[in-house]
Parts: sequence; structure tokens; C-alpha cells
Amino acid sequence: MREIAIVAAKEFRDGLRNRWVLATTLAFAVLAIALAWFGAAAAGQIGFTRISTTIVSLASLAVFLIPLIALMMAYDSIVGEDEKGTLLLLMTYPISRVGLLAGKFLGHAGMLALSTALGFGIAAAVIGLVAEEAAFADLVGPFSLFIASAILLGWAFLALAYLISTITREKARAAGLALLAWFVFVLIYDLALLGVLVGTEGRVDQGLFQVLLLINPTDVFRLVNLTGFEEAAAASGMLSVVAEQGFSVGRLMAILAAWTVLPLALAAALFAARRH
Repeated sequence: MREIAIVAAKEFRDGLRNRWVLATTLAFAVLAIALAWFGAAAAGQIGFTRISTTIVSLASLAVFLIPLIALMMAYDSIVGEDEKGTLLLLMTYPISRVGLLAGKFLGHAGMLALSTALGFGIAAAVIGLVAEEAAFADLVGPFSLFIASAILLGWAFLALAYLISTITREKARAAGLALLAWFVFVLIYDLALLGVLVGTEGRVDQGLFQVLLLINPTDVFRLVNLTGFEEAAAASGMLSVVAEQGFSVGRLMAILAAWTVLPLALAAALFAARRH
């Protein structure tokens, strides 16, 4: 465990030195505050409106930003070390391959969690201070759930980035696969499901459709943040099919956690089985 902690601390310090944490924190804070104030501009309103509107808008923003940041942060974690020739050096240290991968992941996970909590936490504090319609007591619950689910979403795509970095031998290919994963999960997946729904005129088996939605971590994240906001769920399109079933927040968060554990476990197994 000590060796894993040392690797994690090194990755975290590298992230601080490279301004990853600062850049993502500022991006999340600025974009979240701007979205909270101008998210309803299309309806002729400027300023903070409702907590439900703000959280759903922030969830839409996070679905695009957090997976991309997580994938770009870690896609070269293993393959990059291999290309630079430092992976063999790291393997001479008294730490297993699984321990090395776990330490690197924990370092990146800490960076992403810190920047997410600080960025959106600052936004919540600013909204509570400036918006007369928003009381801190009303913001704490929804924002805490949003931040926790956003961290889990980031960790899920970090784990996916480590899997990509483990199965590839070239950094450029890993970058391409990372971008492809982002396109599939964030853009293409829902468009394909919507096409199926429209093409079959809504005659798709509802149980199957729910499963297909629940196996996409970005959709699960959005469902977590629709919970408790009936007006938001009603306007959420495809997601309303699942939202109406009343899935518990705990179950949805467990699915997000599984998206972290399973790809990371597969990456660890593949990395341990590599010859070099």
C-alpha cells in the first residue's frame, strides 16, 4: 500500500505542476456560473431561475466536459510510459504492475475529484451568495449529489482511459480510441437509441430500452440528477422512460461505480498479463 500511495502522490503532484487541477477547476467554476445565469436566456430570462433548471443544465454541461477531460488526462498513462521507455524502469521498482496501475489511477482520480468538487462547489457558493432566490440550505443537497455523481462519472471515464492505454501500443492510437470512446458514449449512443425509438414508432420493448439506457454511464449520470425534479424529468426526452420507473439514487450511483471498477479491473488484468 505504501508503494501505491507513493505513485499516487507523484501523479497528483505532476497534475498540480502541469496546472491540470487549476485549469479544470477554473473551467468548471466559470462555465457553471455562466450557465446558472444565462441558461434560460433562450426563454427570455437572465439570472438564476430554479435549482432544478440549474442542476439539469449543469448535468448537460458535465456530460460533455468531464468524460473528455478524464480521457485526455489518462489515455497515455501506460502507453505513454511505454513509448518513452520509462515503463521498463518503473517495472524494476518494488511494486507490482497492478500496484503501479492502481497508484496512477488514484493520483488521477484525486486530481479529478478535487477539481470537480472545487469548481462546482465555488459555483454553488457564488449562486448562494448572489442569487436572492437561492438559499444555501436548498442548494446543499442537489449540488452535493451533483458533485458526487460528477466525480463518479469522471472516474468511470478515467478507468476507461486506463483500459485504452493498456490495450494499445502507440500513443497516437490511444488518443484516437479515447476520442472515439467520447463520441460513442456522449454523442452517438443516444442518437442511435433515438433513431431506433423513432424508427420503430416507440414499439421497442420498454425493459430492453431501459437496460440500454442504464448501460451508458452518461445517461446514468443524467438520471441521477433528474431524481426529485419532476418537471425536469418530464422534459428529458428518452430519459423520462427510465426516470418514470423511480430508480433509486443508490442503485444509479452503484451503476456508475461499477463503470469505474470493471474497466479498471480489466485493465489491471491485461496489464499484469503483458510480457513487458
